Amino acid sequence: MDGRIGMTLTRHIYEGQLEHPEATGQLTGILNQVALAAKIVSREVNKAGLAELLGFTGDENVQGEEVRKLDQFAQDVFYAAFDHPGHFCIMVSEEEEAVIPIPDEFEKGPYAIAFDPLDGSSNIDANITVGTIFAIWRRVSEGKDGCEQDLMQPGRNLAAAGYVVYGTSTMLVMSTGHGVHGFTLDPSVGEFLESHHNIRIPERGKIYSVNEGNYPYWSKGVQGYVRWIKEPDESSDRPYSSRYVGSMVADIHRTLLYGGIFMYPADNKKGEMNTGKLRLLYECAPMGYLVEQAGGAATTGSSPVLDIVPQKLHQRSPFFAGSKTNVADLEHFVAEHDGTESPSRRAERAARTVAS
Repeated sequence: MDGRIGMTLTRHIYEGQLEHPEATGQLTGILNQVALAAKIVSREVNKAGLAELLGFTGDENVQGEEVRKLDQFAQDVFYAAFDHPGHFCIMVSEEEEAVIPIPDEFEKGPYAIAFDPLDGSSNIDANITVGTIFAIWRRVSEGKDGCEQDLMQPGRNLAAAGYVVYGTSTMLVMSTGHGVHGFTLDPSVGEFLESHHNIRIPERGKIYSVNEGNYPYWSKGVQGYVRWIKEPDESSDRPYSSRYVGSMVADIHRTLLYGGIFMYPADNKKGEMNTGKLRLLYECAPMGYLVEQAGGAATTGSSPVLDIVPQKLHQRSPFFAGSKTNVADLEHFVAEHDGTESPSRRAERAARTVAS
């Protein structure tokens, strides 16, 4: 996965455009704006304690979570990067309940974007890795202004997606539908340089990532799978190792590079099974898209995440993603113990129906 010396993010995008002459250059502009905003947020994350950006603002966001100062800073930076260059017709953020319209004084563009400005921000005061996630769709509505319809699209329709990791180094990992590539910020020159070319997730890994404190509240299938991966068995290289940061960006980034499976199941903490905690538009869809682009799989446990058509802006979903074989094992346990049909069995049944 070694990068190519001197390959900047801008050059990578430009060379990709040359291979697709139908490209308009809009995505190039968008990704350059993402990179600019990421540099600003990275700078503040790295000096958050000194810049008095730790702690809370005293407000709550639409998720009912306390808003941290750095959450609000990241929200403001990415909003400012996206609202005026003429790329977008509509936006939605984890921090805002309703869609974010593009101001009337600015040109409306052909894309819609959903973003989580600072994923894992509950960890920021402990100096643990956080990140930004974004998902970009081509608009489907007509007229001057965009609308919710432009965002209510399945992940399968994404034009581009990515995340930024603010850790020991700052990395931007993204895909425009032609593989997954990673760029590391070189602070000495102020550029994102390609460090991970064409990331491919291993077919099977032996790391699992999940908050096991919620084990008693999971379905029987998920519980059975987690017990199984902890059992010693040389033929399947078990038991697996547990690694869980609690920042989705950090956990997915490690899973992309090393393989294995990341899990955030539904639970019944409140007496009945919920739909999970992670948000579909700006967490599950873009991360699932990246994992699939890298050769992995992403599922709700019974169906591909990228096939879900959103019904609400902040809709939640169970989410399992990682190496194909690991995800297939999980789906098998869910199908066997929870009474659902695994995607592989559903595909086989559909094939038999067509043949007959």
